[in-house]
Amino acid sequence: MKNTVVIGLLGPTLDMGKQSKRWERWRPTVALCQHEDLLVSRFELLYQKRFKSLQDRVVKDIKHISPETEVVSHAVDFRDPWDLEEVYAALHDFAKAYTFDQDNKEYLVHITTGTHVAQICLYLLTESNYLPAKLIQTSPSSGKKKIMMLVENIESSILTCLSTIGLPCASDRK
Repeated sequence: MKNTVVIGLLGPTLDMGKQSKRWERWRPTVALCQHEDLLVSRFELLYQKRFKSLQDRVVKDIKHISPETEVVSHAVDFRDPWDLEEVYAALHDFAKAYTFDQDNKEYLVHITTGTHVAQICLYLLTESNYLPAKLIQTSPSSGKKKIMMLVENIESSILTCLSTIGLPCASDRK
């Protein structure tokens, strides 16, 4: 059985929490490592340097709730998280530099956190196989953690968004 590696962005809004009350709210990056049906062996956590203290806290919290999960942090910087070109370039650089071991590991790209632009960029990099992975999204549900593997259920909304901003869609390729 292959080990599971998750690649995901730190969410400065959704992953936030400083006090002990942070355990009472849903934080997607931490919640993904709490899921009973998904054993994450390594989490490749992408973060912006200006959120270093939050990154440190999230890493500590993941280690607390899932000691078997190794967290490897990667600083990816972009000034404007809503600038498609800038965000895509930073994430593309990460993908090109990262060494994938598809024979021994299964990769998941967590697209719950980050701006919509960042989520679209992660989708595009996964769709084009720069990130040879499946997409995964988490969401709170009735006070429980819920996890969804995304294959086609998000495709139509992302394709609509891509065509709105004038980018070619994977479905346009024949």
